[in-house]
Amino acid sequence: MEANLNATQARPWAEQIFANTETRHRFLLFLFVAIAVALGAIMTYYGWTYYILDQAHRPLSAKHTQLKPSGTVGLRLGMLGLFLFALVYLYPLRKRWMWLARQGKATHWLDFHMILGLVAPVVVTFHSAFKIQGFAGMAYWTMIALVVSGLAGRYFYAQIPKTLESVSETLKDTQSMSGRYLEELNWTKVFNPIEVAQLFQLPDVKAVREMSVLKALLAMVKLDLARPFKVWALRRRKESSWGKVLTLGGVLPTRHRELEKAISLISKQASLTKKMLFLTKTERVFYLWHVIHRPFSLSFAIFVIIHVGVVVSLGYF
Repeated sequence: MEANLNATQARPWAEQIFANTETRHRFLLFLFVAIAVALGAIMTYYGWTYYILDQAHRPLSAKHTQLKPSGTVGLRLGMLGLFLFALVYLYPLRKRWMWLARQGKATHWLDFHMILGLVAPVVVTFHSAFKIQGFAGMAYWTMIALVVSGLAGRYFYAQIPKTLESVSETLKDTQSMSGRYLEELNWTKVFNPIEVAQLFQLPDVKAVREMSVLKALLAMVKLDLARPFKVWALRRRKESSWGKVLTLGGVLPTRHRELEKAISLISKQASLTKKMLFLTKTERVFYLWHVIHRPFSLSFAIFVIIHVGVVVSLGYF
């Protein structure tokens, strides 16, 4: 009787999570990340005394037969890393396989592609027992280059306004949205528009047009890195001395809803204007990124196939 009651009480919670696509997606992402963090913590705790040993003393450790790359744990970590990377490669395969393309949303696939692309290298690092040399070392550093390239690509992708992904929305709609942000910002009357314009000043259109691709990329990164500091400076200007302490110098949000709303609008306006300003350069950089990223991806896949082939031929698997 009590078990049935508990099941009845639990059902609405489960239905609430899995009925909504976005909620289900966020829950699965959180679950996967939590499992990955737990696995990393367990491996670090258990293997710390082994991993800090030099190569000459590792065979003397009682954990060597488990944690070496061909050990009982190390080999299974390698299998897990191989499986995770196979899932990573499903994302580019999705663009060419129509059945797979119809499964789920592209943004959800990209989220898991990124998370898997970060977790898999950590698993592979534990599989290697931090022994990175020889052919395996070449494969490992190719993997790291692939991960860094992927993170850069994700940044470039985020710089392209989402309005470009819809045929019905144009750049004019984006400019209209930007105008609404400005009107609402003026309505709050929390900040002086001139003060805001000075803090979030951007290069003019002509200067951006004359920039090289590399210079434009560095300018975008510089603006994005500087924006949080400018937001923190705005908070400090409107906070009392005690308020500055509570917000850690403007890093944490304040309790003033109107102030935080204005800051949110300012940040959105600055980000949106920057994306519009550098749009042509961003598209060029994103195209060049594809040209660079693909060889890394292909090279790593070849390294993995050779590595697995050697392991199988030697009888480890």
